[in-house]
Amino acid sequence: MVRRVFLGLTLAGTAGWGVWERLRGGDDGSRQLPAKVRIAGFDAAGRPTGVTEMATVRRTDAEWKASLAVDQYMVTRRGDTELAYAGEYWNFDGDGLYRCVCCGTVLFDSRSKYHSGTGWPSFTEPIAKENVAEAPDNSFGMGRTEVSCRRCGAHLGHVFDDGPPPGGLRYCMNSVALKFTPRS
Repeated sequence: MVRRVFLGLTLAGTAGWGVWERLRGGDDGSRQLPAKVRIAGFDAAGRPTGVTEMATVRRTDAEWKASLAVDQYMVTRRGDTELAYAGEYWNFDGDGLYRCVCCGTVLFDSRSKYHSGTGWPSFTEPIAKENVAEAPDNSFGMGRTEVSCRRCGAHLGHVFDDGPPPGGLRYCMNSVALKFTPRS
């Protein structure tokens, strides 16, 4: 009897996981992106260069796996979270820009980064609202707001309302989803 219950629960869990994966955005890794999006551009010094319409970056799941390290893939394409205090940028203070590790879109400026004490890189705001997408995330029984790259759909982290004044927001990002480039 115990064996049947165990097998039944295992099968139910596996089926539930499969349905959840299907609902998350399909197998092509694109997370249902539109064909084109408006993205704010920035030069190497972080100065705005204008907003332009660009094609979204779409790859198959196999292509994402081949182009990213395992931890980058699991966070950006599967929505995982890196361990607190383990990422490269949680305690990093370099002056520059943080780009999407998947497509290179500029997401955050180091001038909006602060030490939140959470163990993840935290920012008060994105460099441009056009470059990030926000959506409700009720996974694991928590009400949160997911932040992703608007151009490629990469999961970056979450935004919370416990940040410093004046905006009161904390963009809590995963280091492996970001690539830092020094300001020139």
